[in-house]
Amino acid sequence: MPEIEIVPFEPGPLTPVEAAALEALYAAAFPDEDLFPLVRRLHAEVQDLVSLKATVDGTIAGHIIFTPGTIEDLPRDQRPDPNLDAAPPSRGTPAALLAPLCVAPEHQRQGIGSALIRAGHEQLKTLGIAHVMVLGDPAYYGRHGFLAGPDVEPPCPLPEHWREAWQWLTLDPSLPAPHGSLTVPEPWRDPALWTE
Repeated sequence: MPEIEIVPFEPGPLTPVEAAALEALYAAAFPDEDLFPLVRRLHAEVQDLVSLKATVDGTIAGHIIFTPGTIEDLPRDQRPDPNLDAAPPSRGTPAALLAPLCVAPEHQRQGIGSALIRAGHEQLKTLGIAHVMVLGDPAYYGRHGFLAGPDVEPPCPLPEHWREAWQWLTLDPSLPAPHGSLTVPEPWRDPALWTE
């Protein structure tokens, strides 16, 4: 197994060198999707973003982002518009959205994705975030403790056959399962990110 080093990105926009490395990583790992514009936007626009890279022999081999949000008690269609200045500040439960998670094809199945998830969970705990949501492969994320069928609505409607892929994990076992609807920063509110 390779020596994996997990390093957080500095807050704020990516440097040109970081951007070039991540763009190449995402293009190799997801040749049929263009996730890098979302990654760049999240870095540029979201405060308190948890963004971690995994390096192997000094080269970026993986990357993960946890975007802070809140779980609101109100259903999605009854929440105030977060784009309006008059919207009240959120009093929801702190949560994070895990996405994207990316590992270079030549480094997959070597524990890099798992190491990134574990390191991200530890960082979230230090920030007081106990609930994590993800839209992904139930078999993969289930190995990390995620459960399907949360009582939390995603930020945008999902196709029915993706419902099992919407999963949750509570990092503090003393807390009850979350319920409500997930509110996230603007880059994640594009319905195209939540459909096929």
